[in-house]
Amino acid sequence: QVQLVESGGGLVQAGGSLRLSCTASVRIFTFRVMGWYRQAPGKARELVATITTGGGSINYADSVNGRFTIARDNARNTVYLQMNNQKPEDTAVYSCDAARWSSSDPDYWGQGTQVTVSS
Repeated sequence: QVQLVESGGGLVQAGGSLRLSCTASVRIFTFRVMGWYRQAPGKARELVATITTGGGSINYADSVNGRFTIARDNARNTVYLQMNNQKPEDTAVYSCDAARWSSSDPDYWGQGTQVTVSS
C-alpha cells in the first residue's frame, strides 16, 4: 500500500520560513507528478506547487511564486516544499499529492500538515 507521510508543519511568524517534507513508501518514479496543495478554513483546496518526477518540470501558484521552492530527492523518495517569507494568508493544511502515470488512476494523498503563520 502506497503511503505519503508529511512532516515539517508548525507555527511561524510572518516573514519566517518552514520546510515541509513528503516521503513516499515507494520510489517516487512510481508517480508522474508530485505536488503540494493547501486548504484554508472555509476555502477550496488550491494547488501550491508541483514537480514532475522525471524531468523535474516545476509549476507554482502565483501567490507563492518567488517565495516557495519545491524540490525532490529521488534517493530519499522525498519531495520538499521550502517556504520563505511566509504571510498570514499562507495559513492552511498542506497536503502532499502523487499523481500516477495513468490519468484514470486516482491520486495518492498524504494526511496533511498544519501550517500557521502569525502576523
